[in-house]
Amino acid sequence: MTYCVGILVKDGLVIMADTRTNAGLDDISTFRKLHVFSWPGERTIALATAGNLSISQSVVSLLHEGVPSPETGEVETLLEMPSMFRAAQLVGRAIRTVRETDGPGLQEAGLKFDVSMLLGGQIKGGPMRLFMIYSAGNSIECGIDSPFLQIGEHKYGKPILDRAVTFGTHLYDALKVGLISMDSTMRSNLGVGLPIDLLVLRRDADEPELNYRIEAGEPYFNDLREQWSAALRAAHMAIPRPPYGPGSD
Repeated sequence: MTYCVGILVKDGLVIMADTRTNAGLDDISTFRKLHVFSWPGERTIALATAGNLSISQSVVSLLHEGVPSPETGEVETLLEMPSMFRAAQLVGRAIRTVRETDGPGLQEAGLKFDVSMLLGGQIKGGPMRLFMIYSAGNSIECGIDSPFLQIGEHKYGKPILDRAVTFGTHLYDALKVGLISMDSTMRSNLGVGLPIDLLVLRRDADEPELNYRIEAGEPYFNDLREQWSAALRAAHMAIPRPPYGPGSD
């Protein structure tokens, strides 16, 4: 299990992913799930992955090495795509290519072809965009009315994002709320855990403003976790009890 979230606000993009993978209670490892494709001054594209690790690693490798174009047969990479939409299409094509290669073997072994990805960023001269790409290779795009997308173990962090994030949210408030949603997910599912990789990309910037890994014991994240827990307890105590049942008055 994993948790990745992308938040697209007026000022830019925040995207983050945990790094925990596990094949059992005694087999827990750390792997990077947030990958950055950057051409300084021309484009920055971030890709977060969830699902079967071998599938996602194969897809990422294909995107680095190149995927043949169905029209020309020429190999194409993310650094060559003319738009973010075309980049999302390329990721979808890479997923389908891996499915054609590995899908039959996985099916024979009784395993599901399970992968999903978040693709966000900006190519010079084009708009900043954020997509979710499914295991079939199709995608949806983040919109102003719902300015975030999640993959993996998303249910624990979604209520926080629903209540606290709008398109007008400050870029670093979006980062803060994203980290709170990550903490809530980590507290409720042991399959999600530190370190956390995150990227902050300001709109129309030449390169990422922040590309950072939060390790265990990181002071700000520890303080955020404690303050959020304290704020929830205080809010709970401040709300009157329900006026139901005997003796409720």
